[in-house]
Amino acid sequence: MSKVAIIGYGTVGSGTVELFMKNRESISRKVGKDCDIKYILDLRDFPDSPFADRMIKDFDTILNDDEVTVVAEVVGGTTFAYDYTKRLLEKGKSVVTSNKALVAAKGAELIKLAKEHKCNYLFEASVGGGIPILRPINKCLAGNEILSISGILNGTTNFILSKMIKEQMSFDDALKMAQELGYAEADPTADVEGEDACRKICILGSLAYGKHIYPEMVHCSGITRITLDDVEYADNAGYVIKLIGSVKKLEDGKLKAIVCPRFVPKTNLLASVDDVYNAISVVGDGVGNVMFYGQGAGKLPTASAVVGDIIDCLKHPRTVLAVNWEDSEDKSFVVPYKQTNTSVYVRIQADNAEALKGSLSEMFGKLMYIERAGRPENEIAFITPTMKEADIDDNLTILSHTAQIKSKIRIYQ
Repeated sequence: MSKVAIIGYGTVGSGTVELFMKNRESISRKVGKDCDIKYILDLRDFPDSPFADRMIKDFDTILNDDEVTVVAEVVGGTTFAYDYTKRLLEKGKSVVTSNKALVAAKGAELIKLAKEHKCNYLFEASVGGGIPILRPINKCLAGNEILSISGILNGTTNFILSKMIKEQMSFDDALKMAQELGYAEADPTADVEGEDACRKICILGSLAYGKHIYPEMVHCSGITRITLDDVEYADNAGYVIKLIGSVKKLEDGKLKAIVCPRFVPKTNLLASVDDVYNAISVVGDGVGNVMFYGQGAGKLPTASAVVGDIIDCLKHPRTVLAVNWEDSEDKSFVVPYKQTNTSVYVRIQADNAEALKGSLSEMFGKLMYIERAGRPENEIAFITPTMKEADIDDNLTILSHTAQIKSKIRIYQ
């Protein structure tokens, strides 16, 4: 019999146990032998749980039990989870996880450790919840050179923006609704400031390009400054606003990686992805553009990916599966975002706003001006041509002496 342990009995942990036990017979058939969960580690008590007899509080019980060959770490964070994962891998026990923070920060180290001890470290659930994305990149698309990966990687921010776009709800009201529905935490910072999406694009980029992209290497900005005025301007110009994480291979082989709100053309499939759904676009030199869509979070969707990794490890107990990237001491392979080309939407306010158009043309060249109903006389909005972002920012700095820069949002290209 193959024995499994679960570390953490929160939302994802309880979902993993529920799904595993519900489908235990079919999982055993797929693995080729009987499988069961032996331990569930959590510091809290769950006396009413149907699995109370499997609950333990001592990590060493799992570590020192040779019957347990696969452990699901779903406790989250980078402190206890990191220590637990290292010690388990050093013991030769395979670890699967949904812990995006740990994979983004320590993935290269933990993958190497798993290889050294002939076990596996798998993390399909760390990106996109129940959406299969890491396996397709690693296996189905392995014959391609990946040109870019981009998408909506955070369901909370997408829900908020959807409410702003579809129902003209303010950011604050949409956030409050997301919290009431359980989509956003009491402290929503990791979601609304783009940190969650940043970790996910780091994992995707590291897997696709073979070098560890750390979160501090990626420019990250969130949606807290998006207003209904910006939403209206976007709509009138043929766009919707989405928080997009992306990594792209440039002509010189280096990478551009960024997380930020974007004006997405309504003709793009990402523009139609609403509410808590995620969508990830992968462009390969052979396959072209393929899209992965589904629920990016939630108890059972995320548990589905965790259980899938458990099954892989049980089927291949001593095989190092080909999930791999190297550490990156030299971080120059990710280009500073200001040195890359982009086009941006800008909204400014000034007493003599219309009179500034001549100066704006001298700064940026040909601009696309946007209108909205009830536009104040002291406000204008425009989209710049594509140019180096550092040059755009230099011009906006000069412009800030005579006008207020109310918004700057990049165009999705």
